[in-house]
Order: sequence, then C-alpha cells, then structure tokens
Amino acid sequence: MTKSAVGMILAVALAAVSYTKASPPGAVYIDPLQYNVVEANYTKWRNSSAVGFNPTNTAPPFIQVFDSSFLELTGPSATIRKIASNPGFAFAHEAPIYVADLNLVFFASNGGGSLGYSGWYNNSVVSMINMTEVDIALASTTGDVNIQVHTLNLSDNVQMVNGGTGPYKGDLLFVTSGRALLPPSIVRVNPKPPYNTTVILDNFFGRQFNSLNDIKILPGTDIMFFTDPAYGWLNGFRPEPMLPSQVYRFDPSTGEVRVVADQFVHPNGIAFSPDGKKAFITDTGLFGGFLGNNQTLPSTIYEFDVDPKTQSFTNRRVFAYIDAGGPDGIQLDTKGNVYSGCGDGINVWNDEGALTGKFFINSTSAELIFTKSGLVILAETAMYLTNIQADGMSLVGV
Repeated sequence: MTKSAVGMILAVALAAVSYTKASPPGAVYIDPLQYNVVEANYTKWRNSSAVGFNPTNTAPPFIQVFDSSFLELTGPSATIRKIASNPGFAFAHEAPIYVADLNLVFFASNGGGSLGYSGWYNNSVVSMINMTEVDIALASTTGDVNIQVHTLNLSDNVQMVNGGTGPYKGDLLFVTSGRALLPPSIVRVNPKPPYNTTVILDNFFGRQFNSLNDIKILPGTDIMFFTDPAYGWLNGFRPEPMLPSQVYRFDPSTGEVRVVADQFVHPNGIAFSPDGKKAFITDTGLFGGFLGNNQTLPSTIYEFDVDPKTQSFTNRRVFAYIDAGGPDGIQLDTKGNVYSGCGDGINVWNDEGALTGKFFINSTSAELIFTKSGLVILAETAMYLTNIQADGMSLVGV
C-alpha cells in the first residue's frame, strides 16, 4: 500500500471519529496528520502570514475544525451569516460591547487604516446594531441580511476609539487611541441618548499614553487593565511615543495607575480567565504601520498568572502563535476556551493552547463579542453572526 493511500485511510478514520458528535452544516475537518509533511513540490506553501490556511479551498465563510472538541462549543447547527455590510468603509473594526438589557452591540470603525478615516484631522465612528432586529431578520431567511447600524454622536473628547468592555456600572467603557495632541484616554459613555461621556484617565503621572488599544475588568473587581502600544504614531495620527509599550492597571476608586507587564513589541488585546487567575495579552508585533510588516516579529498570545496580592502579571509564557495575520481582540468563553480575531477570521484554542477550530472568514476579523444570539464577528467592512452554543464571559449573569 502506498504512503498516500495509508494517509487517506487514516484521514477518513480520524474524520469519522471527529464527527461522532453532530457537526454544523458545511463544517470542514482538517486532519493535521495530512499536512505534517508536505515535501518540496507541494503546491500550497504559504510564503506569507497574510494568506489563510485553507487547504481544502472551501469557499468562506465556513467553520474549520482541527479537533472534535471544537464541536462542543459550536453545537450541531451553527452557521456563519452576514448581518451588516459596507464594502467601502471599515465600520466594524474594534471595541465591541454587548449590553444585554438593551440587546445592543456597540463598536467602533477603523480610524487610521485601510478603508478608515486616516490622518490627523479625522476620528473613528462609534456605532451600534440592534440584535433584536438581527434575530427577526435572520428568522425570515436562510441567507445573509444587512441590518442598519446607528451612529452615536459622541463628545469631541472621545478620539479614535479602539477598545471597549462593559457594561461597567451601567456605562460603556471605551479606550481611545487619541488624535494629534488630544490624549489617549479611558472614557465612560452612557449607552442611552444623549450618550454622555466622562473621561476617567488620560495620563501616566503627567505623560500622555502612547495609543490605548484594549481594556478589560478583572473578574470580581472594578479594576481596569489596559494595553498601550504605539499604533497611533505608526498609523500617522499620534506623536512619537513617550512611554514603553506596556500593560497597565487602573483602580478608579483610588486613582492608582501602574504597570503590570512589559517587554512587548505591540501589546494589543487583553482578557482574563473566568476565575481571574490568568491573563492573556496579544502581541501584534508583526504589524509595523509605516515601518512595514515583519512576520518574524511576534504574532503571539502570551499567558500570565495574575498575582493574587499585587495583581501584576507573572510567569509569562507563550500560549499560542498565530498562523494567519496577528491576534488582535481576545475573548474567553465560560469554559476557558480562548477566541481571538486574526487575519483569516476568529481562531479558537482550548485552555491548553491547542488550536481546535476557526470561524474562517478569509479576511481580517479584529474583534468579536458574545451575545444572546451567538458570537458577533467584526470583520472591518462586514459583521457576521455565528449561532454557537458556547457562552462568553460577557454573558455571565445575563
């Protein structure tokens, strides 16, 4: 029996084992053993991380399965459907926040990149989509829909929103990257009109931050943790950095702000395990803005222990390295699975750092958020919903 025949039989056997659990329609199983050795004449070598790993050439979007455990979080009927679209504008970039009481998802556009408003004199656009309207529209068709998104008219002190979490004491909690000499900041925003805003932090002992990127609340506390890379400068709308690219802790009850982790190229997304004992930071070091991309730099999720006394991040180790694009926003479900927006869609790892599957969009999907309707995926010029059965941290208590 030839080597290829043995491989084919093994692949079929593994696929049969994997699909003892009911799989979603259109799901594609990728057997890693088929691709461990590809030899010199293999026609599908990837020379760039900008190209997604899709050896079956399946038309996106689809659910890509690397391990049968992924089916436990998708459930048997998960699909990926487009819920909003604007091909000329990256309206769905970052900062998703789900407000369950209103059944609304808030999010921000790309302010300084491709298909966004770039330059020193423009701002990002903060919008919202009504998930009740999404559910009604999807119930009437098996295809995609295009629900209207509504723009919020926020105060001028909210410049270049790039990260968000909440609700926090009833408010949306955004971090801004700043614009020109207007400082990066943490801002509380009322989720109801007229969307009153309150800046609660905009400096580190008198020095402006570089370009705040993402923020999360440590479970069981009101303490905020946020990342501060130099992307505002690298994308041309902020001055040269005055601080290292670091991760900070901010206690709004005392005003104390301090560094809890450093030694990153570009710290980006942040998330905590359900019990708050572990922290995850994505480093998108390969994306260099006007300096160009360098795929030998980090495209990595780092895992830390959260010190129970100081809440500093300790015992740094690699959790996962991303094979397509860079890991941007990051969320966890209640079982500890880790989800990150990457260059080909949403990648998912189990709590040991093994890649179990992808929601394969074939384009950059910087962020995601769990809702009662499922997982909402922000894919720059489009938004998708996949009706998986896993519950995210954002649904705890809902």
